[in-house]
Amino acid sequence: MHNNNNNLTRKELTETLANQLGFSQSSCSLIVDCFLDNMKQSMMEGESIKLVHFGTFTVRNKSPRRGRNPRTGETITIKKRQAVSFRPSKKLREQVNV
Repeated sequence: MHNNNNNLTRKELTETLANQLGFSQSSCSLIVDCFLDNMKQSMMEGESIKLVHFGTFTVRNKSPRRGRNPRTGETITIKKRQAVSFRPSKKLREQVNV
């Protein structure tokens, strides 16, 4: 199912849904895009997304901190920002670690 670089692409996800559900690829493409757009919009609004038996996506506020430019060694201040984090569910962690 996966391409050579071990990343699951939207196209592969669409094809898998089409094969498993029997819908057209164009319908499945709309489903995938709608799902991902809704997730993105929720996170942009600061909401967490909990998918039972899969995990939780949260938006975290990262404080400014001192860092170093690895190329020059110069000390810089990394600005405050938001970051998306994913915490897998206990069930997913157990399945991955079989």
